[in-house]
Amino acid sequence: MAELTVFHRYPFPAEKVFDAWLDPAIARRFLFATPEGEMVRAEVDARVGGRFTFVDRRPGVGEVAHVGEYLEIDRPRRLVFTFAVPQFDPNDTTVTVTIAPDGDGCVATLTHDGVLEEWAERSTEGWRMILAGLERALA
Repeated sequence: MAELTVFHRYPFPAEKVFDAWLDPAIARRFLFATPEGEMVRAEVDARVGGRFTFVDRRPGVGEVAHVGEYLEIDRPRRLVFTFAVPQFDPNDTTVTVTIAPDGDGCVATLTHDGVLEEWAERSTEGWRMILAGLERALA
């Protein structure tokens, strides 16, 4: 199993970046969304023990569900959740997002633990795309 870590600096306050992860209207625009896909479902129960489901309809693949459960919500510093894409792997992994103030913005560090080695490179690129998409969603 692999542990992946990616970073992104935002020109926004930590609270704004943190809140985007838990607001389905914003999260549907960046979280697990693909450029060629269409987000058809975004559900967020933003509490410890609450679950999320994002379903992206992709050409040639169909609907892909991304699911998880919130393990820790410490606004605006830390968000921890389980994560799975049952269509491709039934196992849960763990994602930790930490957000730290940085000058007039903040830096988000995302660590994804328990990734299958064969998915490591693709997952790293996916998280980089998601973090960049978050900036566009907030701009």
